[in-house]
Amino acid sequence: MPENTNRARKDVGRYVSDELRDRYHAACDAVFAMGAPIRSETDVETAFGTTHVYRHGPVGDPVAESRTPVVLIHGAGSCAATWYPNTPALALDRPVYALDTPGDANRSVHREPMWQPDRAAQWLDEVLDGLGLDRVHLVGASYGGWLVLNAAHRRPGRLASVTALDPGGLEKVGLRFFAWVFVSLFATLAPKPLRRRIAAWLEQPVLVVPELRAMALAGVRAYRIRRPAPLPLAEDALRSIRTPLYLVLGKRSLLLDPERQLERVPRLVQGARAEIISGTGHGPQIDHADEVNRRMLAFMEDVDRLPAGTQSA
Repeated sequence: MPENTNRARKDVGRYVSDELRDRYHAACDAVFAMGAPIRSETDVETAFGTTHVYRHGPVGDPVAESRTPVVLIHGAGSCAATWYPNTPALALDRPVYALDTPGDANRSVHREPMWQPDRAAQWLDEVLDGLGLDRVHLVGASYGGWLVLNAAHRRPGRLASVTALDPGGLEKVGLRFFAWVFVSLFATLAPKPLRRRIAAWLEQPVLVVPELRAMALAGVRAYRIRRPAPLPLAEDALRSIRTPLYLVLGKRSLLLDPERQLERVPRLVQGARAEIISGTGHGPQIDHADEVNRRMLAFMEDVDRLPAGTQSA
């Protein structure tokens, strides 16, 4: 596997050391083991680095295998293992490709900046091309949500649908979200009984799932992210989206105002479906995995039933 040699560059993500990288990868593997089995792994070369891709999917079910695949893009600072609550259900229904986003702590190799909207859209299009995927259901969480919304605006040609889970890209990231992230990280070091109480207060599953906690701690120690927070898509950009869009919001999200976006996004994006999940904050796909999996699959099935030529412009 290619290694990241851009240690001196200030504009690309990097690992602090090979030893810490390897420890982090081992922690990721422990989280992957809680999800659907990995059928294969591959590296896709792009203009911005090497993207590592995990393939999950149906085994021995030709009908499921023939369905439009789903491509998963994780949130900032992590890896594709964070989809472990979702891959079992999704992979029973259709092929699943989970990407490690270059610039985050994972097995991809970041060589050129790709935080700019046009570059981010180009990166994703190159990955899908390298995988030989002409039509996909794209799913992104948090920062991955910004990536999928940006793709729907800039390069929608391959997209059957887009699902954005409590995404970036709708509002400017505020101080309250960064404070939640930092408090959550510090709380990983608290004694176990106290962590459970803090986890309930913060609605942060990382603190109570040992494998997630170990992965988060290892990632913070091992990797340095080098990119700014994404700017929100302009209203004209959202109006341009014709790909079927499903927006899932956490009732107590600190990244955005769910009630405002519940009204705003369907008003701007023709035909968009938007829902709020109660009892969760920024991670509805983790906190309420069964419910969110069911809803996502129902949305994809509805899109797959649309007549050819009506799914996106």
